[in-house]
Amino acid sequence: MFVDGDEITGIIDWSEAGRGDALYDLATLTLGHEEHLGDVLTGYGTDVDLDVIRAWWSLRSLLGVRWLVEHGFDPTAPGCEVDVLRARM
Repeated sequence: MFVDGDEITGIIDWSEAGRGDALYDLATLTLGHEEHLGDVLTGYGTDVDLDVIRAWWSLRSLLGVRWLVEHGFDPTAPGCEVDVLRARM
């Protein structure tokens, strides 16, 4: 969303909009960039269960591995989803 003061001036990217756990969005935003999680959570402004964020990171990574394999890519390549999963161990 774009805002000017208290007024919404624009909205973009509703292609994946839907009902669900807001922590999924926070996890997606910080996936592979745990060093920014503290800043994101400070801006979010409420208590957040970090175990839920970690669970969403794992699910997103596993879904990414599946997609990569199904489309002929190597999920173990440096920087890919397997690296993200290993970093969580």
